[in-house]
Amino acid sequence: MATMTAVETFTPVAKPTIEKVSIIVSRGSLDGVYPGLIMANGARMEGIEADLFFTFFGLDAIRRDRYRKIKVATVGNPGMHLPTWLGALPGFSAIATRMMERQMEKIDMPPIPEFIELVSDSGVHLYACKASVDMFGLSIEDFVPQVEDIISVGEFYAKAAGGQIVFT
Repeated sequence: MATMTAVETFTPVAKPTIEKVSIIVSRGSLDGVYPGLIMANGARMEGIEADLFFTFFGLDAIRRDRYRKIKVATVGNPGMHLPTWLGALPGFSAIATRMMERQMEKIDMPPIPEFIELVSDSGVHLYACKASVDMFGLSIEDFVPQVEDIISVGEFYAKAAGGQIVFT
């Protein structure tokens, strides 16, 4: 005699999704600033909430007097695949920066000032680190208008709650 077995039903498990990212930008070189901007932009394009927290030399990316002059770090940059002494030659950083800017233009990557405006307009929140601002003797007037506030690390963690923190 044949026996019947119960048919098991399969219920697919939903994959967890990222709802929010908080990105820390701590380096003020071209290769230190762009990853955070690219990741924040990508997050917003995917509907993910994004915050950018600029600290230490990463503040250069949002300083009115510096954000148009960000350069490639050539000395001690292992990604350059060059001897350190070569990166220290006068003018080498300017040449490397110009070469990188040309490559970015080819793929329609906006310059930093335009990129900051773009991510801000897309809903990314930009913040400056209070400890770094105090250490460098800066104030809110020193930053581009897209910077919403100067916040402490504790305030950053409160804003980041429930999301992913990315250190670039």
